Amino acid sequence: MSRHSLRRLAGGSLVWAALLLGGGAAASAPASPPNVVAPLTVIPRTDPPKIVSSFPAAGEQIAPGALVMRITFDQKMDGGGFAFTAAAGGRMPNCLKTPRLLNDEKTFVLLCTTAPDQTYAITFNATPKEGFRNIAGSTAVPAQLAFSTNHEDGPRDLDSALKIAKLTSEDVPIATQP
Repeated sequence: MSRHSLRRLAGGSLVWAALLLGGGAAASAPASPPNVVAPLTVIPRTDPPKIVSSFPAAGEQIAPGALVMRITFDQKMDGGGFAFTAAAGGRMPNCLKTPRLLNDEKTFVLLCTTAPDQTYAITFNATPKEGFRNIAGSTAVPAQLAFSTNHEDGPRDLDSALKIAKLTSEDVPIATQP
């Protein structure tokens, strides 16, 4: 029987034709399907995130007291990385140690207190490769925020501080442990 006849007999399948011819490479091929590899999710590197808004705003004067500081980045962030310190020309407000990333995944809030008639200056990500970073692992661009307080009566409780920062009760700046 010719190969052409075998091909027609086997329905055009070269594997069947090889089997009918008595072996060859197709006869030793494994009967099980090849291993299937699950798709790999790769998060591409991105431009470094930048702060696009804050409360207080840079240069703003606020009433002293309870403060819910808010910084918003231009992209989704990793909640586990942060770095903030006092900057030259001002003090650091008295703040909790850990900021909380809100559900929008771009905004961090931090509970602080401020004193009257003070100038505050904060540096975010002062050290390269450490601190706030996006979900792809790119470290945020270093930034500074300076603001001052006046001598008026400011918020004395968390609810008032949230309202002034234009946040809701869902945005409480206290990170809870699972």
